[in-house]
Amino acid sequence: MGLTEIAVEPARATSPAVGGAHEPYALKTAATLGLLTLALPANLTITAVALIRRLGRSRPDAVAATPRTILISGGKMTKALHLARGFHRAGHRVVLVESSKYRLTGHRFSRSVSRFYTVPAADAPGYADALTAIVRRERVDVYVPVCSPASSRYDALAKAQLSEYCEVLHLGAGTIDEVDDKSRFAAAATRVGLAVPETHRITEPAQVSEFDFGDSASPYILKSIGYDPIRRLDLTPLPRPTPAETERFAASLPIAPDNPWILQAFVAGQEFCTHSTVRDGHVTLHCCCESSASQLNYAMVDVPEIEAWVTRFVAAMGLTGQLSFDFIRAQDGRLYAIECNPRTHSAISMFYDHPGVAAAYLQDDAETITPLASSRPTYWLYHELWRLITEPRDALSILRRIAGGKEAIFDWDDPLPFLLVHHLQIPHLLLGNLRRRRPWHRIDFNIGKLIEPGGD
Repeated sequence: MGLTEIAVEPARATSPAVGGAHEPYALKTAATLGLLTLALPANLTITAVALIRRLGRSRPDAVAATPRTILISGGKMTKALHLARGFHRAGHRVVLVESSKYRLTGHRFSRSVSRFYTVPAADAPGYADALTAIVRRERVDVYVPVCSPASSRYDALAKAQLSEYCEVLHLGAGTIDEVDDKSRFAAAATRVGLAVPETHRITEPAQVSEFDFGDSASPYILKSIGYDPIRRLDLTPLPRPTPAETERFAASLPIAPDNPWILQAFVAGQEFCTHSTVRDGHVTLHCCCESSASQLNYAMVDVPEIEAWVTRFVAAMGLTGQLSFDFIRAQDGRLYAIECNPRTHSAISMFYDHPGVAAAYLQDDAETITPLASSRPTYWLYHELWRLITEPRDALSILRRIAGGKEAIFDWDDPLPFLLVHHLQIPHLLLGNLRRRRPWHRIDFNIGKLIEPGGD
């Protein structure tokens, strides 16, 4: 495996201290690093066993009939690792990129990755140029963006420049703007005749206090159209018990003409999340699972109505790219799409053992694939271990989930990412926040980052 890194992002000034918050966050960081250190010997042992095991039964890598070089972004995230493994398994060459903040991602050490580069942040002026330079240098055939919520539009803007040199499996900027905007997505689905909850665009808090909630038994909720990592789980029902409380709640949110929100009818029921890879309006890869507030477990469920909804929507829009949808089945049985996220979903981890992932991404005429019936539900071990510590009453169900599932990062044939995500990538980020005196809320091993105020 050859590894190359270029750093083209300009140095940035360190963040100022967060007033008065350093000491408690320093203690939290130190305690977290201590827990990770306690787990290190076991992880080292497992990694050593896996490497020795692989040497004992080494076999040549597959070679595709038409080998291609695939560029994948979002290298810190588990879903990028799964795509890299899927393409490598089919005999293609993978180049992985990430911003310099995450240059120590454990995924760069995967045997599926031929080259690794750092690039500017997606919103930096030189982002598209840096990608273009890599595409030309590595003779990339296909670019598959694995976007964060904030970067999907920038990859769409880069698509026009990159398309001169390679195929880009991503929506165009205009389509991104439409489907990634919760109110515009609801309008687009309605035009196609597909069900979505009642949705209203809100650009100032006064629109909430003046809204006629009527006598509806079902409440409404406010949701940010732009990605808000802190408030995205807030499902405060509206109206509040009094008009004054409703007004105060709306005023507490950063609603503005340049930061619109939606007021949406709340539908109670079972929620689902999906991932679909689409080429020219044809779904080539699809999965669906029950969702939760903090999605860290994935198990395939077959809901034909959801697949039919997605198939009809992407065909009507003529889309090419990767899309994730959130759905809810109401208590009366009706199905509604809540929102669309035009990017790769972590549910793609359920394809960890599927041989057809590369074809689904590269071939227009590929048949639609879903996770294999033999595939086990995926989870992230260090999240489950934390649950064992913090939710001891659920220990039995957690242990059953671990025993019956598949760890999302670990692979016996590719063990280094599991070791280095947990004992290089995350400690590096923790120490960086400690040095800059930045607070953080929690670690997300799935997306390989710290959830922090004002984070990416």
